[in-house]
Amino acid sequence: MDRTRHDVIIMGGGLAGLTLALHLRQRMPDLDILVLEHRKHPVPEAAHKVGESSVEIAAHYFDTVLGLKEHLGSSQLNKFGFRFFFSDAREDVDQVLELGASRYLSTPSYQIDRGIFENHLGGLARQRGIRFLDAAMVRGFALSEHGAGQHEVRYEHDGGSFEAVAGWLIDATGRAGMIKRRLGLGQENGHNANALWFRIGARIDVNQWSKDRSWLGRCSPPDRWLSTNHLVGPGYWVWLIPLSSGSHSVGIVADSRLHPSRNMDSFDKAMTWLSVHQPRLARDLEDKRSLLQDFAYLRSFSYGCKQVFSGRRWALTGEAGVFLDPFYSPGGDFIAIANTYIVDLVERDRAGEPIQTRAKVYERFFFSFYESMLTLYRDQYPMFGNTEVFPVKVIWDYTYYWGVLCQLFFQRRLTDISMLGKIREELTMAKDLNEAMQRFLRAWAEASAGHNGQAMIDQASIGWFAQLNAGLRDELDEAGFLARMRLNTDEFRNLAREIVAKATDLCPPLRDDPIVSLLGPADAAAPARFLAGIRGEAASPADMHRAYTP
Repeated sequence: MDRTRHDVIIMGGGLAGLTLALHLRQRMPDLDILVLEHRKHPVPEAAHKVGESSVEIAAHYFDTVLGLKEHLGSSQLNKFGFRFFFSDAREDVDQVLELGASRYLSTPSYQIDRGIFENHLGGLARQRGIRFLDAAMVRGFALSEHGAGQHEVRYEHDGGSFEAVAGWLIDATGRAGMIKRRLGLGQENGHNANALWFRIGARIDVNQWSKDRSWLGRCSPPDRWLSTNHLVGPGYWVWLIPLSSGSHSVGIVADSRLHPSRNMDSFDKAMTWLSVHQPRLARDLEDKRSLLQDFAYLRSFSYGCKQVFSGRRWALTGEAGVFLDPFYSPGGDFIAIANTYIVDLVERDRAGEPIQTRAKVYERFFFSFYESMLTLYRDQYPMFGNTEVFPVKVIWDYTYYWGVLCQLFFQRRLTDISMLGKIREELTMAKDLNEAMQRFLRAWAEASAGHNGQAMIDQASIGWFAQLNAGLRDELDEAGFLARMRLNTDEFRNLAREIVAKATDLCPPLRDDPIVSLLGPADAAAPARFLAGIRGEAASPADMHRAYTP
């Protein structure tokens, strides 16, 4: 059996594995990298994978860190943000509450056709000297028992059997999770939801669902179809994601307790379910049945993992490690975060630096980010149709994401242990406050019905919110970053005070909630700096406006 030696072997050449290979090559041009991918390239366009909608961390990783901006601008679609319609059981989507931006916000994100993207990544890998083998089946592997030993991988390719060894072994095999299964690292996380998705070979344009000129003119450009459109209702959401190949991705994600899998685990059942819950979409799809390209159903899709990085020089990235939920599209973000940590560990290891302790520290931060994001989903689906609470939740979730998690990534501080130590108090406060607010929002939703009428909550007109997004692209020195994080966490607490004050005013029994004493009273004389925009009024500039000048 032929045997080859490498510095790094990556099992899996999808999005996680190929971006990691390119990232490693960028930082260490002489690194010998072998990538083994079981699918044959080129893969079909509109590849049947979750992860088509990118958000800010993943988008920044792809276009700036990896330098793929030209491809993303020419071969993928610029995403018109997230957009939500509270359209459960409604045909008149133009007469319900809409939450979204009337214009593009400053920091870009993309709708990614995974087939086109992964074909491009595979071609780049080969151009840059990475040994990328498609149609290569991993048949077995052995982890080194010692940190300085060699990992072994057996695989088949082009009718032959081969063996490869390397100091580093990375699992990017997706849900197959080869290392996770071998070591028994799988872990449930208590988020019980199911998902189905399919592709239709045609555009689905929500603007075509209305002839109301004022509604059609709300957005500039008038291209709602470029958004990740969410049609939301109690216990579920439906996604509509356009792909540059001309197809459209449609998915239903639902709390399994409220919408059992037996009601939607085939295309015909899904169409019947949509005819009840999203009848306007069902009517649009009925005319496109012959254009159905694929269908998949996934039960209990969310899961955790006990370990993702090892001082023995192995690691997991992408869905081989953890997966949260398609909502807010965090999959690409966690690929970016895991890859950043892995590249740093490999680089330090090659320089002769001990990595055992650092691997444990990185893993603690990785799981802290994962657990913080998990609270956004777990037990929160029942509120998804609530027009009073859910828009506030979306604004809160974005604020936490842009104000805390994105800052660490955009400012290249994920691996800066010294800096992370300096802001430990702020990070802990933000994490604890987010967990408390998620529970409070759930209690508020249980006490509130909301009112659904024709209106738009325009995120672009909420001044502090749009500026928070724009500030992601600032380049901050150490002092600027410290000031930014301290300001953001202070404002995060102030936003929580306003939300709690508003909720307890509308629902007096909530005044007994523990978070009220935790936050302390809001200043009754202070103007509503944050929630004014959410109520559709002119938003006052927040103090953070002035701070976003580096």
